[in-house]
Amino acid sequence: MKITIVAGARPNFMKIAPIIKAIEQAQHRGKKLTYRLVHTGQHYDKKMSESFFEELNIPAPEVNLEAGGGSQAEQTAAIMVRFEKELLENRPDVVVVVGDVTSTMACSITAKKLGVEVAHVEGGIRSGDMSMPEEINRIVTDSITDHFFTTSQTANENLLRSGVQPDRIHFVGNTMIDTLLSNIGRLKDPEISVRGVKLQERAYFTLTLHRPANVDEQSKLRDMMHAIIEGTGQYPIIFPVHPRTARHLEELSIMDERLHFVEPLSYLQFNYLVKYSKGVITDSGGITEETTIMGVPCLTLRDNTERPETITIGTNELIGTNPSHLKPYLDKLLKGDWKKGGVPPLWDGKASERIVAKLIELYN
Repeated sequence: MKITIVAGARPNFMKIAPIIKAIEQAQHRGKKLTYRLVHTGQHYDKKMSESFFEELNIPAPEVNLEAGGGSQAEQTAAIMVRFEKELLENRPDVVVVVGDVTSTMACSITAKKLGVEVAHVEGGIRSGDMSMPEEINRIVTDSITDHFFTTSQTANENLLRSGVQPDRIHFVGNTMIDTLLSNIGRLKDPEISVRGVKLQERAYFTLTLHRPANVDEQSKLRDMMHAIIEGTGQYPIIFPVHPRTARHLEELSIMDERLHFVEPLSYLQFNYLVKYSKGVITDSGGITEETTIMGVPCLTLRDNTERPETITIGTNELIGTNPSHLKPYLDKLLKGDWKKGGVPPLWDGKASERIVAKLIELYN
C-alpha cells in the first residue's frame, strides 16, 4: 500500500507526526506499506513550519510544493496545480489529509479528480459558521472523502446526517492528543520573565487571538483587549502574537504593564506556557483540545465551536465575541470555581495506531 500524507499549515503538523510514527511502527512489524509526505508550503515561516518538523521528529517531506502566499483563491489554485503533478508522478493508493486548512480541501479535490481515494483525519467536525474559511474547507472535503477518521461521536453524527454510510466512518480519537501526550515530558520552558522575574506556575494567563471576528475590526479588538486586561486581576497576560494580529495591535497602541507580547512560540514552548497557566483565553479550536487534556481552564472568544466535547466534557467554555460577556467567567475562574473537566472518549494517545490499522485493513 502506498500512502500520500498531506501537510500544509501549523495545525497539520501536530496531526501527521503520530500517524507517521504509527506507519513506521507497522513497517517494523513487517506490514507492507510506504508513505510519501507532501508539504504544500502553505505556512512557510520557520516558526510556523520548520520548527514543528524539528521538535516533533517529523522526517523531511519528500517534496515541498512551496504554494504559500497570495489570496485564498491563488493559494488553492497553486496547491492544486502542483499537487496534481505530484500525484501523476507518484500515484498512491490513498491520500490522507488532516484538519481543515486550504491544503486539506485543495489536495482532496485534486486527488479525487485523478481517481485517488481520500481519507480525512478529523472528518465530520462542524461549527455551523459559514463565515469561517475552515468550515467551507471541511464541508467540501467531507463531501468527496472516501473514509473518515473522527475525533468524537458528534462528528460521527454530523456525517451520518449528511448521508455518509456508517462503514465509511471510523471513530479513532484525536491525533493532536497523541502528539501532546507523547511530548508532555519534553515541553520546554520558554523562560519568559516579567519585569525581570520568571513566570510562576498558575500565576499568569496565556492569550491567543487571530480570527477575523476578533482582530479585523479595530474597535472590537480594542474593546476585547480592554475587557481581558480588566478581567484578569493582577495577573500577567502572556500574548504570543500571530502576525495577523500584530499589525492591528500596532495600529491601536494597546499597552498595559501586565500585558506582555512575545514572538510566536514553538510547539513545545507554547504548550509549556499553556500547561502552567492559570487560564487560557483564545479563539483557537485546537488549543481548547490541549487545555482539556491538561486540565487548564479555557475561555474561547467565539460564538460557535466545532469541538463541543471540549465544553460538554472538558475544561473549555464558549464566551462569545462580545467583550462584556468575558468578566463573569474570569471572576468565576479567579474565585477558583472553574469546572474540573474530563477527557473525551478515545483521547488516549492511540488514535494514530487505530488509523494505520484501519488503512491496512482497507487498502492492503
